[in-house]
Amino acid sequence: MNEYLDNINSDNTHDEGQITYANEVVSTIVSVATTEVDGISGISGSTGSLTGIIGRNKIPRGIKVDVSGDKVKVDISVTVDYGMPIQKVGRNAQENVRKSIESMTGLHVEKVDIHVIGVSFEKENKEMLQSQKIAMTLEAEEEQQPAPEESVKVEYSEESSLNAYEEDEEEIRDESETLGQNGEQNEA
Repeated sequence: MNEYLDNINSDNTHDEGQITYANEVVSTIVSVATTEVDGISGISGSTGSLTGIIGRNKIPRGIKVDVSGDKVKVDISVTVDYGMPIQKVGRNAQENVRKSIESMTGLHVEKVDIHVIGVSFEKENKEMLQSQKIAMTLEAEEEQQPAPEESVKVEYSEESSLNAYEEDEEEIRDESETLGQNGEQNEA
């Protein structure tokens, strides 16, 4: 129980009493505020998931909080997404952490140090995989569609037309003669 009390620091002392915050509480605020910033892929030593942080009495790795009275100093080690402007991401993280701590606890944040310890290609890889998946889906859809019907080119000339007419006329005569013979046989 002494370990737990060592991690509790006081906020402001009022006539009604005092409000104290465990380092874990401030660390959780820092963790959430940091990972909310676009371009931060994670905090060093964490998997990027808050399930291991919330509700436990452990300070997340990659975050150091020093609460002294009503003043706080914070050190955060982060990984930044590849392609993001690191200075801008760092400044945004500092500001978001500062605002979150001050608005939720009333503590004064003296400084927020951001240590960029790595660059993550995870987001870029996800985007590339998603693009490949879309391309494969489009290819599969194209393969399933029936091939367009080929048009048959018919050439017309007077000679071919005359030959076709003569062939048709000859067929009609042959059929008439056959019918005529069959008709004569039936009458007899």
